[in-house]
Amino acid sequence: MKYELYYWPEIQGRGEYVRLALEEAGAAYVDVARGARGTAAMMKMMDAHGGTPPFAPPFLKAGKLVIGQTANILLYLGARHGLAPKTEAGKLWVHQLQLTITDLVTEIHDTHHPLGPSMYYEDQKVPAKKRTAEFWDERVPKYLGYFEELLAGNGGAYVTGRRLTYADLSLFQIVDGLRYAFPKRMKAFEGNIPGLVGLHDRIAARPNIKAYLASERRIPFNELGIFRRYKELDN
Repeated sequence: MKYELYYWPEIQGRGEYVRLALEEAGAAYVDVARGARGTAAMMKMMDAHGGTPPFAPPFLKAGKLVIGQTANILLYLGARHGLAPKTEAGKLWVHQLQLTITDLVTEIHDTHHPLGPSMYYEDQKVPAKKRTAEFWDERVPKYLGYFEELLAGNGGAYVTGRRLTYADLSLFQIVDGLRYAFPKRMKAFEGNIPGLVGLHDRIAARPNIKAYLASERRIPFNELGIFRRYKELDN
């Protein structure tokens, strides 16, 4: 079965967490909106009045299933491609970790859009600077410290132990994205999270991920996505 991933074609965004899982699994998929008239097809599916239409991208078409929400998609893929534990408790634990990552992603986005996504960044620069300062002073240590403790506590190479899960792939994206958006702040903070830095490097070196990162399938970071580089916020 070839999966169909529906997400905005010009950004990594929340769809990137799904792409990383698909790429690591070596799964056959098409990034629909990056093809001819792909965005129109995505919007048509969202406008459907019957069945189980998704609220917003990303969503995944797997046969007759249409699955929305990043964490929900990863819950589905993880069980089918060896990216989650086999036990129910294990699956729920990794899903819980992914939901926590989802919360972090929202807070990262809010550093540059604290007043809401309908306004331009230029219209909320002052609140963005205040929000970013709070984010790095309080939220980053709390979130990344939590995952750092999990890595140290289980003694494994990955967040749940010896086996890779989709949560590890998502944490790779978090570290990579923060390095792009806040290079100065992240460089100063990385000494506090050696485990996560090591995890990032192990993920980047995995054959399928390494090939993906070097390919045109990996959309470069830019100032349209979740991770945005604004010099005035990185000091």
